[in-house]
Amino acid sequence: MDKFKVLEIKQSVFEDNDRQAELLREELKRDKTFLLNLMSSPGSGKTTTIVKTIEALKNEMSIGVMEADIDSDVDADTVSKTGAKVIQLHTGGMCHLDSDMTKQGLMGLGTTGIDLVILENVGNLVCPAEFDTGASKNAMILSVPEGDDKPLKYPLIFSIVDVVLINKIDAIANFDFNFDKFKERVKKINPNIKVIPISAKTGEGIDEWVEWIRTEVKEWKAQ
Repeated sequence: MDKFKVLEIKQSVFEDNDRQAELLREELKRDKTFLLNLMSSPGSGKTTTIVKTIEALKNEMSIGVMEADIDSDVDADTVSKTGAKVIQLHTGGMCHLDSDMTKQGLMGLGTTGIDLVILENVGNLVCPAEFDTGASKNAMILSVPEGDDKPLKYPLIFSIVDVVLINKIDAIANFDFNFDKFKERVKKINPNIKVIPISAKTGEGIDEWVEWIRTEVKEWKAQ
């Protein structure tokens, strides 16, 4: 007889979260609401990219934004100026959102009549990648100053995203970022990943990003 019980807490937490995430995805399908989980490091340009995205799509679809942060409402204030429906989610020190937190956020936001909800996840490349939020698709931003070696250092997040935006290409002359090396590294981890170079500052590449969203939202609604 064992002297004590061993409980694999992390595995149990992930399994429960995955079940809840799948249920949430089914609810979103029924509501015809597309949830995009956007992840990145702090300072990569998530909020600026979201603003550009809203500006490009606001006349075509109804958009809501959930801003997740440990303790701040700076990003929500910025995004609210676009006219999109916005809610701030404070995680109370948590470095990620799980499916239950996401569902609470969606309930607070209200998804009736909303075509696209963008979740700006907490800024880091580790914790957010471990938890399925129930999103329709996962995206991430990697800024040029962060370097082309990040797929080697944080393979999990690159393995779960459908698209990666390489932001701040307007500043590429000032940094040692090799697109060919990056693509080679990331494709070994995730052969199906889509790579889109953008500059949220100048707007370069935003059209391709927005077209990807249009296509994904349309396909989601048709399911």
